[in-house]
This record gives sequence, structure tokens and C-alpha cells, in this order.
Amino acid sequence: MLQISEMDDRVTLNSQLSNEVGPVVLINTFRVATEDADQLLDAWAADAAYLKTKPGFISTQLHRGIAGSGVFLNYAIWESVEAFRNAFGDPHFQAKFAQYPDSTVASPHLFQKVAVSGICVDR
Repeated sequence: MLQISEMDDRVTLNSQLSNEVGPVVLINTFRVATEDADQLLDAWAADAAYLKTKPGFISTQLHRGIAGSGVFLNYAIWESVEAFRNAFGDPHFQAKFAQYPDSTVASPHLFQKVAVSGICVDR
């Protein structure tokens, strides 16, 4: 079963879930023993397939660190915190955490785009 470790100790995922903004980007890093990587991929694929059916889901992409890394990064876009909160809090989804290998540590955090003049836009 996966363990959760906060990405930001001062602003927890639970505190973020009380906000009402959108769209939001979920960044979730997973650290796993390299021998458990295939099991993590299977569990994540099942999670992603389920979340794709939920209202407010826009897209997701999984990345893996290079050179045999056991670090994965998921980037998912949701219409709103409310949509993510409803999907993440679903007991059926929460039960899926047991499918992850015991070596898995996940660090989910919600973000919004930031505009930087001449570099990037916030929409």
C-alpha cells in the first residue's frame, strides 16, 4: 500500500482541498523501489483509467526519471479543486491505494499556472 508524504509541510494537500479554484494541476511524485516499478505502473494505470471517468478530469501524463530511476511524476489537469476533491475522496478510489507496492511513497500537491511576462501565460 502506498504511503503519502507531503510535498510542502506548510501547505498540505488536505488544506488545499478546502480551496475553490480552478483549473488546477495535480503534480504527484512517486518514489518506489526499482524492482517494484512494474507493479506501480499497473496500479497507476488502473487509477488513471478510473479517474478519467470522473467529472472534471481533463488529462494526465506519467513521466519516469531516466537512467533506471525509481521516481515517477504524474501531471494531471482538473477543472477545479472541487472536481479533484470529489474524485480523490471517493472510497472506491481510496481503496485502490492498496494495489501499490509497499515501497511506494506518493507526494501529491495542487498547483495553478503562473504568468511570467514574456515567458509563459496563466491560461
